[in-house]
This record gives sequence, C-alpha cells and structure tokens, in this order.
Amino acid sequence: MERVNILGLPVDKVNMVGAVAHIRDFISTYRTFQVITLNSEMAMTAQDDSTLHHIISKADLVVPDGAGIVLASRILGNPLPERVAGFDLMQELLADAACHKWPVFFLGAKPGVADKAVECIMTRFPGLVVAGVHHGFFSEEEEAGIIREINSKKARLVFVGMGVSKQDYWIAKHKTQIKAAICMGVGGSFDVLAGNVKRAPGWMGRYGLEWLFRLACEPSRLLRMRALPKFIIKVFQEKLA
Repeated sequence: MERVNILGLPVDKVNMVGAVAHIRDFISTYRTFQVITLNSEMAMTAQDDSTLHHIISKADLVVPDGAGIVLASRILGNPLPERVAGFDLMQELLADAACHKWPVFFLGAKPGVADKAVECIMTRFPGLVVAGVHHGFFSEEEEAGIIREINSKKARLVFVGMGVSKQDYWIAKHKTQIKAAICMGVGGSFDVLAGNVKRAPGWMGRYGLEWLFRLACEPSRLLRMRALPKFIIKVFQEKLA
C-alpha cells in the first residue's frame, strides 16, 4: 500500500472501499493485524509520545479518520482520497462479518454500554455472530481472562472502545496473545451505537465539520479541540521546511 507521511506518521492512501478490501485480505491470513484510525488530535499526541508514535508507525493499517488528516495531506502535496471515519469503517466491517459469519468481540466503554450497543447492532445485522462483550473498566489481573475468552470464542474481529490512545496501547501490548485477525480501536463508537451520544449529521461529516457538532454537544471538549489548529500550524511548518 502507498502511504502518506504526515508529521512523521504513516497514513495509508486508501478510501473506504480500499480499507475494507485490505481488512478482508488480513482476515484470510493467520496472524493478528492492528488497525488505527488516525485523527489530528492523535497525531499531535504522538509528537510528544514516542511510544504512541512507534505504535502508529508499526500498525498494519492506518486510515485517515479526521478531516484534519485529509487536509494535511493536501497541504503537503500528496492528497489522500477521502476521510475514512472509524465509525463508518466499523459499520462496513460488521456488515461483512454478518455476511461471512466472522465472530466479533466487543471490548470497551462503561459497564452495560457495549451490551446495549450490541443489541442495536443485532437489529441492523441479524446474522452477526457475537463472540463476546466486555466493558473497558477491568484490572490488569482480569486481562488474561478476557484474552482467553476472545481466543476461546474464536473471534476474528475485536473492536476495542477505550478511547485514544489507551485502546491503541492495549492492542499493541496484547496483539501477540490475541488470535483474532483484526484488532481495531473504535473510540466512543459503542456510546454512539448505544444511543448515549449523538453523531453529527452526515452533511457535517462530509464537509469536515463533525468536530463543531461534537463541541456544540460537549463544550468540555474545547481544551482538546486546541489540538486542531496546532496540528495545521505544524503541518504548514513542515511544508515550509
């Protein structure tokens, strides 16, 4: 796959169709692949976090989840085809999993949230095989049992919703122990699926304004949003350099 370099981080030059196709190829093999959905906030965190930077660099697939990443690629003269939102990629993979009977494990969010999300998912994808569900508030002592459950239920896809960057650290740490084909961080997707958090209207996502919707719904995100202009400034500095 061709990759775009943004602030020292690789981003795969794929659209949604291409991302799904690559993941289908991964599922047909016999090792575990890590999929990262990169946005500008995560990219900025990685500038000061060498471990996260390494995890992103070593990931098997890095998709541009965020209008800021796509904009940065255009500024740097190597444009990505489109934004590949992690939530939408998850929906595409769930549809594939239901069709091919790939067992799926859901790990993350507060107790009860993932269970509610799975109930909603099953109404959309009634053929889906659910390998298991577990909340994200567990101790280190419980990790081995969770991994055993993932493996014993023969999960092929594991969606981890612990938020950036905790989920990506967790996947990278345990990837060699997990026998599933795909481990993908999905942030707050379980909360959205469970109906606890609203998602921006489709037109806002298409025009790169999802961040504005989130800010309007959650003003407390204002401090986190400061990463967006800092990210663009840093991209322009790289361009000029």
